[in-house]
Amino acid sequence: MNQLRQWSSQIVEHRAFQPTIISLIVINAIIVGLESYRGLYDAYGDWFIRIDTIILTIFALEIVIKLIAARPTTNFFKDGWNVFDFLIVASSFIFMGSPFVTVLRILRVIRVFRTISMIPSLKKIVNALIMTLPSLGTILILLSIMFYVFSVMGTFLFRDVAPEYFGNLQLTLLSLFQIITLESWASNIMRPIQEEFWWSWIYFVTFILSGVFIVLNLFVGVIVNNFEKIEKMENDELTEGDDLQEEVYLLRQEIKDLKDAVKEK
Repeated sequence: MNQLRQWSSQIVEHRAFQPTIISLIVINAIIVGLESYRGLYDAYGDWFIRIDTIILTIFALEIVIKLIAARPTTNFFKDGWNVFDFLIVASSFIFMGSPFVTVLRILRVIRVFRTISMIPSLKKIVNALIMTLPSLGTILILLSIMFYVFSVMGTFLFRDVAPEYFGNLQLTLLSLFQIITLESWASNIMRPIQEEFWWSWIYFVTFILSGVFIVLNLFVGVIVNNFEKIEKMENDELTEGDDLQEEVYLLRQEIKDLKDAVKEK
């Protein structure tokens, strides 16, 4: 068992292991994309299925090798990214015989997300987003309050002029969402209303300034701040690792000096 675990560790730590898995993920993504062309799938559907089966088998072997290499095995599931990979591969096998073809194809596309767990820089970004979630909750509450206030105001002010955009609360919320994306808000929404109410620009400009340039920038600020925290934590870990190596080196040197002193006596 120890020999098998050592052999598995050598495979996992080999420099070609991770690039190989990433290449297979990319190939899997390309195959699933080609399947969306009905003519290609009708002509080469059997080949697509065979290649997908081979790739899925390799992914399963990868998970097994990582499980064996983990010391103890339960440590494999302590890493959230390992659990993520395990669930994606396991679900592919669970639904393999399913009559729901759409579910199978969606699961095969979802395997592309494994790229995140294989590339450290992507993992860092996702970890920063996860750390941001508690702060984003507060920002979302602020954004929701702002949306609600402007929605009620917009419905009362413009429902008679533009009922297709401000006819009721739901339509107004949808219109404000379009406005906050800055997509065709001036030509399609604001200018027709401005022909009836010249002062309506105050409402729209105030909403955009408070929504886009203040609240949404808070999202970016929080994410950047957490990204810097993760980088600092990683740098601190590297520094601690270097200090530990230096202490081990000094300790070995002291032991060597003691041995030499004993031999001399």
